[in-house]
Amino acid sequence: MNAPLEATELTLHDQVHGEGFAFVQGDTMRDLVSHVASLADWEAFAASWNALEPDTYLAATGRFRRRRHATYSAERFGHIDQRPHQAHFQARSYNSLQGDIQRWFEPVLPEIAAGPTMQAILGFCRDFFGGLSPDVPHWHIEVHQFRIEATAGAAGEPTPEGSHRDGVDYVLVLLVDRENIASGTTTIHAPDGTALGEFTLARPFDAALIHDPRVFHGVTPVTPLDPAQASHRDVLVVTFRGG
Repeated sequence: MNAPLEATELTLHDQVHGEGFAFVQGDTMRDLVSHVASLADWEAFAASWNALEPDTYLAATGRFRRRRHATYSAERFGHIDQRPHQAHFQARSYNSLQGDIQRWFEPVLPEIAAGPTMQAILGFCRDFFGGLSPDVPHWHIEVHQFRIEATAGAAGEPTPEGSHRDGVDYVLVLLVDRENIASGTTTIHAPDGTALGEFTLARPFDAALIHDPRVFHGVTPVTPLDPAQASHRDVLVVTFRGG
């Protein structure tokens, strides 16, 4: 890694270690990720959000959130392997709306799951989070593609469970696209509810890096800028849990 990028990564390490989170501007995040591996399929990667399936676990509001899911494993600084498709599970203590159930989502499309952009993002996370937790020998990794849609009559809810933790060690939230969307501000809180920071992921590759045991995070509802036009907010969420 060249010296400016190495210095940037060390600064982000210090922020996550000291404060429990960091916000990364898109240009910086793109440079950090592309240094790990090529982003040659970025256009196809971003376009794959058009093929997400409804989140049926959100009952009446499921039509406003679409997603796909994949799981991987990695040794510390080792190869990242995709695992067989499996359910996503969170304890009710972390997700009061859909906790304590196995949720089966459609898998990430094979060409996207194994493509260079996904591998570059996961490789960055493995190295970055591994540097923060050098004693963790093995990671369980989950990837979630989310599209939140909003209409004139109904706001989209990126985090319907409210401010929460995911029950993992680290979280990356990376913006892929937002079209005709207002708000969608990421908020960070201490466990006692004290506000620690907020920022809006506005451009591709804008990202949040979160130490999940330390802080709670949420996203404010999104509404369309122009009620007559379609609107969406596309993000990739990657979670790392020591195994």
